[in-house]
Amino acid sequence: MRRKKPSLAKAAFSILTTALVLVVGAWASGNAKAPSYDESTSTGNGNLTVLYNFGKRNGDPLYPSGIVAQGRDGNFYSATAYGGASNDGAVFKITPTGILTVMYDLTSYGGSSGLTLGTDGDFYGATVYGGNPPGYGTVFKMAPAGKMTVLYDFTGQVYDAYPHAPPIQGADGNFYGTAAGDFNANGGIVYKITSSGTKSTLFQFDHADGAAPVAPLVQGTDGDFYGTTNAGGNNYNCGDGGCGVVFKLTPSGTLAVLHDFKASDGAYPFAPVIEGSDGNFYGTVPEGGTNYDHGVVFKITTTGRFTVLHIFEGGADGEAAQAALVQATDGNFYGVTVGGGQSNMGTIYKITPEGTFSVIYSFDNATGAYPSAAPIQHTDGKLYGFAGEGGAFNYGTLYSLDLGLGPFVSLVSASGKVGTSIGILGQGFTGTNGVSFNGKAANKFRIVSDTYLTAVVPSGAATGFVTVTTPGGKLKSNKKFRVTR
Repeated sequence: MRRKKPSLAKAAFSILTTALVLVVGAWASGNAKAPSYDESTSTGNGNLTVLYNFGKRNGDPLYPSGIVAQGRDGNFYSATAYGGASNDGAVFKITPTGILTVMYDLTSYGGSSGLTLGTDGDFYGATVYGGNPPGYGTVFKMAPAGKMTVLYDFTGQVYDAYPHAPPIQGADGNFYGTAAGDFNANGGIVYKITSSGTKSTLFQFDHADGAAPVAPLVQGTDGDFYGTTNAGGNNYNCGDGGCGVVFKLTPSGTLAVLHDFKASDGAYPFAPVIEGSDGNFYGTVPEGGTNYDHGVVFKITTTGRFTVLHIFEGGADGEAAQAALVQATDGNFYGVTVGGGQSNMGTIYKITPEGTFSVIYSFDNATGAYPSAAPIQHTDGKLYGFAGEGGAFNYGTLYSLDLGLGPFVSLVSASGKVGTSIGILGQGFTGTNGVSFNGKAANKFRIVSDTYLTAVVPSGAATGFVTVTTPGGKLKSNKKFRVTR
């Protein structure tokens, strides 16, 4: 079952039916058993290695396409809309070596785009459907052991419905997310929700300023939130539904449209933007682009200056980039396309902040096909990702890609005040003898496990990189920690 590139001639919101996502349900039925599946053999092709072939055993998750989170234990967490004991999907974790554990079997719910890690160690997500009243979706949290808790049931009133993306945790500790509103690209909302489930609507789209927000938000270093809508805007080159927008939203709810897509520079953004190390934002759109209609990669500033970095031609360079980019520790961006490449089954590509583009891998079905999930750089330095189909059983694969990059540490919180305790992900922490914030030593830190520690932001610390000194050497954070007042 190939996830085909959506047609520009279709209604804008039709893209929501492609490459969707994960399922969570059966909240009150208790936790399912958690079988572990070990892929004892892996297939290597160049620097890409298949770590797991989905569908290997009965009850496996199938067609993985959701957002992946690295947990405190160093493992990956996500979910699928298919497979599991009832073929309604499953929440699962999988190690970087390919040992898969089904954490929770799902029933009768549809459409969730993955999980994000909270500062409390739990994972947060959303379902498009389900909840009470039924049908409008939920926000939930999941403990690493697999216990599910519904935080909020969407009401269906005033576009309070159908969240496609997991919420992110803001600098204030609350969670922020989007809901598409309906399936006709009329509106949608940005919401805020506390960890205890108190929810409020932060902004309601009216189509002119965007419609159908289906991607997660990102909070910039300036404290504002940035995102995309799949439709809407004031440009009708894509029809009455609009081509979609990039927007900026303050924590108090003031929205500014930074860019209105017009088909020639992209159409129907499905993925979020990410903030680069240079302070600009980078993203993909699966359609549009001059002369081709195969999608683009773009850069945009906080003030809305928009630059197309690459226009996909639909051949060897790929087509239909539905997933977000990831900026690796070499400073380059990496992404995937659903189609194109040597076998027309998708690609992994690299693009510099200046727009120099190259394909670094073409999927060939044996290693996977039609990837629509954003890759993630694990703190071991490698890229990992899901191919939504292909592999030994044609239900998708987990792959790793070795770029020759070394290990680093990742910050659970990107900002905080002096005296705040923050979480740090990594490896080899046992025996750590020092943590510093931009060169200022932290007097208090605690090794929780070999893959997770906490440190208190010291007095006199300034914004900059965090360094952890382990027995194996110094590990630098991949992003700067912002010290707030």
